[in-house]
Amino acid sequence: MKTMTCIAGLVLATLPLAATAQRKPAKAPSTAVDKKLYCWEENGIQVCGDTLPASAVDRARTEISARHGTRTGEVGRALTAEERVEADAAARAAAEAEMAEAERKRRDLAMVESYATEADLHRAYGERITLVDESLRTSELSIANLRQSLLSLLRQAAERELLGQPVGKVLAGGIQSQHADLLRQQAIMERQLADRASLGSDLDGALERYRSMKGG
Repeated sequence: MKTMTCIAGLVLATLPLAATAQRKPAKAPSTAVDKKLYCWEENGIQVCGDTLPASAVDRARTEISARHGTRTGEVGRALTAEERVEADAAARAAAEAEMAEAERKRRDLAMVESYATEADLHRAYGERITLVDESLRTSELSIANLRQSLLSLLRQAAERELLGQPVGKVLAGGIQSQHADLLRQQAIMERQLADRASLGSDLDGALERYRSMKGG
């Protein structure tokens, strides 16, 4: 393999061929594939050649037309395994963001088609707020009842222990079940509270997008 340390030498090497071509009669354009020259860096030194050795396959390189001496392309270095994982994760995140944006646009279009006026949109959000508030009241009542029931079972267990009597599997199971139900209902109420808190900002954003799409 012939190697050179600069592109200028490659260009000069082609000049005699160009001069000879000027003295010969014009020929039909050649359909032959233009041979490539490659330039890459090894140990801080630029190396060029008409073939690419195995040691340079993963390196960043410049591709040059051997006929014209002009740059035809750039090839970046091969990614490491960690970089490929990061690149794949970034690509997935970008695709998910694009899908989310497309879904948002579809929802906004449906919103504009569903509500003729801003008053209709306000009314729809008002209905949602009412439903969430009702669900919150139901959850509060359910949590209060579960607490009372759990406290009653705990008192029974405490009395049995004070009397030196075994708690029993039925009572112990009831306490565990009641406690699990209480935790589950509290988690539901936390989600409901988060939904209620976000409705105000959701309405502001929906109104802004509604006006933008309506052109008003």
